[in-house]
Amino acid sequence: MRTYPISLPAAAVNSEFPALPLLTMSNTLRCGARESAISDLPQRDMGQVLKGIILAGGNGTRLAPLTNTISKQLLPVYDKPMICYPLATLMNLGIREILIISTRQDIPNIKKFLGDGKDYGIVISYAIQEEPRGIAESFLIGEKFIGTSNVCLILGDNIFYGAEISQENLQQKISDLETKKLGAFIFAYHVSDPERYGVIEFNDNEERIISIEEKPKNPKSNWAVTGLYIYNSDVIEITKKIKPSARGELEITDVNNAYFKECRLGVINLKRGFAWLDAGTPDSLLEASQFIHTIEKRQGLKIACIEEMALRKGFIDKAKFISLIEKFKKGSPYRAYLERIIDTVS
Repeated sequence: MRTYPISLPAAAVNSEFPALPLLTMSNTLRCGARESAISDLPQRDMGQVLKGIILAGGNGTRLAPLTNTISKQLLPVYDKPMICYPLATLMNLGIREILIISTRQDIPNIKKFLGDGKDYGIVISYAIQEEPRGIAESFLIGEKFIGTSNVCLILGDNIFYGAEISQENLQQKISDLETKKLGAFIFAYHVSDPERYGVIEFNDNEERIISIEEKPKNPKSNWAVTGLYIYNSDVIEITKKIKPSARGELEITDVNNAYFKECRLGVINLKRGFAWLDAGTPDSLLEASQFIHTIEKRQGLKIACIEEMALRKGFIDKAKFISLIEKFKKGSPYRAYLERIIDTVS
């Protein structure tokens, strides 16, 4: 998403159901001519070293009047609330401790929908963002939640689809944070309208960052910074040192540049076949819904089905999964799907 209090719906990355051909990720990048080495050290499960934050704040101004009476994060993206997509992305990364940051008026309804997360084998807590003061404010609001852990931030209206963002594919990258080789990772995506985003300028081989600019009038490339970020706990002190921009926000680009200047920023290029969408405007909300509908209809498999994700990741057992099915009335297509897939999980 863009750079307001939260970008993005939940990106939904269902690595269990990759429908599109994917190219490989780029090498981890650092400033100058140095590149991060691959760690040979033992790896811990990502869920043990990585916490998650969903920034679901803002007033949903661009979606008015849809958002006059309901949270943007609870608007439907095809067959499920928007927040399911970023939540599924974090779960797919093996993350089980999640903080949802939203407005005072929206948190009660989001909490009514997701509760404390125990139904899905995760722990969800909530925090209030009183006013939109930039994406980076998430780290100040979530300071106690983050503690000394690494943290993955995702914008509440961003949708990610493809196997590149998965626990299996990113385990090695997270180990670089653990061994202090890097301090942060961002994800780059080729777009037709880069002036709307933070833009990465690469060298000719797209193997090294030259610069990162926030919404430039004359973009130096078509590579946009997506609404998914991974940082070590240093992000808290870095955020405390940056100053608000001219629009009064703590810019995430300033945080990324701080890591870049210290040669501690890694980038993963999401190549052809991967889908990054946002649902922050009426048009993009419709387009996202149509995309999800097309994939689900073609495959017969759902994207960002958090009940299924919890079962496949081993967060819950089949007995718990069956109890979740019972929460949906008979005749519901969603219930029928859950009943159909239960025996496909070993």
